[in-house]
Order: sequence, then structure tokens, then C-alpha cells
Amino acid sequence: MNPIFKILSNLGNHVTSRIWRLGSATRLFLLTLIYSGESFRRIHLTIREIYFTGVMSLIIIVVSAFFVGMVLGLQGYYTLQKYGSSESIGVLVALALLRELGPVVTALLFAGRAGTAITAEIGLMKATEQLSAMEMMAISPIARIIGPRFWAGVISMPILASIFSMVGVMGGYLVAVPIIGVDHGAFWSQMNVNVDFRFDVINGLIKSFVFGVACTIIALYEGYDAPPTAEGVSRATTRTVVTSSLTVLGLDFILTSFMMSN
Repeated sequence: MNPIFKILSNLGNHVTSRIWRLGSATRLFLLTLIYSGESFRRIHLTIREIYFTGVMSLIIIVVSAFFVGMVLGLQGYYTLQKYGSSESIGVLVALALLRELGPVVTALLFAGRAGTAITAEIGLMKATEQLSAMEMMAISPIARIIGPRFWAGVISMPILASIFSMVGVMGGYLVAVPIIGVDHGAFWSQMNVNVDFRFDVINGLIKSFVFGVACTIIALYEGYDAPPTAEGVSRATTRTVVTSSLTVLGLDFILTSFMMSN
């Protein structure tokens, strides 16, 4: 076989496979929305999954946010000091967290902790034929398994991102005011004047909501589509982290472009 033809054939198969997987994930997303009514009728399942995906992720979110805020405060102070604007350190920390770092880092941590757990759990259910057993009993796995986990991820992500931003601001305050010596009043007053609720806070929440939908549906699809073997589940878990991370970074660029142009 001609080497060029072989390369083009492999490239075409790869692209076709990716398009097929994208369509399959979109179909799962639409089915999840269709069966959402049945999922919310079993609200206790959604609450249990919120605890699993949200509450159980709080430790890594809070600790990471605290250190990210401290690093921002430290680096920001020495940068602003060169231009005589060290009093604006509060603005720098708040805007960096609310606009970008809060939603993005939260989504990456969510994908690494909750996303992989969701994929592994559903993949194991498929490997042990629990999903097939539900279908045989006329119970929809989409409504019973996928739906509650999807809405739990969508609800948890904006809350976790908000907590990340708040804890990060406190970390920046701890470095800037008690340690470095920035004026307490200037830190908060500058932040209060320059942080806009609609443009900064609401846009950050919109980003976290979109990231929540993307990361959760990727985790659910990878688990639902995983080959029913130990190797298949492990590879699906790895794909969840890689795909979610790249999707979050790509969506962040697209959303930022739209938000900054308005």
C-alpha cells in the first residue's frame, strides 16, 4: 500500500472516529435532558450525588484555592510595586480569581477528582452488567444513573468555583495585609470599587456552569461507553481527565472572547 494513502486513511479513520464519539456524546446529553423529569422525581438520588461530587471535593478545592490566592498575592504585589500600584493588589487577586482562575482551576480539579470517580463507577457498573440488568427490568439507566450524576455536577461546579474564589481572595489578603503590610482599607476598598458584579462575578458563574456541563457529560459518556474490562475502564478514566482538561481550556478561550467583546 502507498505510504501516503495509508497515512491519509489512518487520518480519515481517526477523524471519523472522533466525530462519531462527539455525536454519541451529544446524543447522551440530549437523552439526559429528556429524562431529567424522571431524575428530579427521585430528588434524593441527585442530593446524594451532589454530596459525592460537591461536598467530597471541598477539601481539595479549599486547599488549592488558599495557596493559589497566596501565590497571586505574593507575585502580584512585587509586580505592582514596580509601578507604584501595590495598593491595587486586592483588585488583581479578585479579578484573576473571579474571571479566570476560579472557574478554570475548579473545573480541572473537578475533572481530576469527581470526573474520574464518575467514569470509574459507571464503567464498573457496565462491566458487572448492572446497566444491562436495569434495562431488562424496564428501568432506564439514563434516568436512574446518568441523570442524577449529571445534574449533581452541573449544580456543584458553580458553587465550588464561588468557594474557590472566596477562599483565594482570603489567601491573597493573608499575604498582602498581615505579612507584606498593605493597608487593610485599601485592599478591600479598591476591590469593592473595581470589581463589577455583572461583568466579573456573573461571567465567572456562567463559565463555571458551562464547564460543569462539559466536564460532567464527558465523565458520564466515557464511563457509559467504556469497554467492560478493567483495561477499558482505566483507559476511559484517563480519557476523562485529558478530554475534560482540553475542553475546559478551549471553552475558556471561546467564552472569554465573547465576554470581553461585549
